Amino acid sequence: MGRLSVRRPVVRIGPDGRRRELDTLAAEEPLELRVDGRPLSVTMRTPGHDVELAHGFLLTEGVLGSPADVATARYCDSFDEDGRNTYNVLDVALAPGVEPPDASIERNFYTTSSCGVCGKASLDAVRLKTRFSPAADPLIVTPALLRALPDGLRAAQKLFDSTGGLHAAGLFDASGELLVAREDVGRHNAVDKVLGRALLDGRVPAAGTVLMVSGRASFELVQKAVMAGVPLLAAVSAPSSLAVELADDAGITLVGFLRGDTMNVYAHPARVA
Repeated sequence: MGRLSVRRPVVRIGPDGRRRELDTLAAEEPLELRVDGRPLSVTMRTPGHDVELAHGFLLTEGVLGSPADVATARYCDSFDEDGRNTYNVLDVALAPGVEPPDASIERNFYTTSSCGVCGKASLDAVRLKTRFSPAADPLIVTPALLRALPDGLRAAQKLFDSTGGLHAAGLFDASGELLVAREDVGRHNAVDKVLGRALLDGRVPAAGTVLMVSGRASFELVQKAVMAGVPLLAAVSAPSSLAVELADDAGITLVGFLRGDTMNVYAHPARVA
């Protein structure tokens, strides 16, 4: 596995002048995802938890429904000039009987963050049908529980403390307990890693959970939550108009601007007591 962070020289300029220092940066490397030996996508990610990332990506694209849908996941065909494995190509072999990914989700260019829309061959494939609809989920949470989630997620961002350059996502249960948190240079990657871990742990469909993200709530993140059966998505920043529309249609509660004592509930507010 590649390094999670790297040290680079920097010239720091401030009121007391300028000086040379070493700064810690979040690592970013390409990961080529293959399914049954066929290239599917290349995403720029922070190395680590790549198997989770692959499971989460394929889950939210409608390919996987359980851990048993994957026979093996292994690194392959990725070596540097010295013959060392770079761990930047991951091949997922599907179990017998599992339908391979539809051609519409093949990526024809590099994507920056495991985006669920980037490179789609057709917009008709954007609104994916989920096998784990969250619409009937009876989850009820209090505003107080929601207000505690950003701090709970922030406390789990160990790599952010040293780099300041990573997104984060966390899956919480109905009592506010953090089940899993992941960091990545791409917000979509962080969500895929979290949902991939949930799938591997048998937590999908993710009924009775809250997915908390450190940035904004885009259409793609709402789509990923819906595909995993997450009934509530909360973000510290704004949602997009299409994210709100999808959340409303799919029956997911969407919370934005979750900061301090305030929040905006954009869809299905009945889940917030």
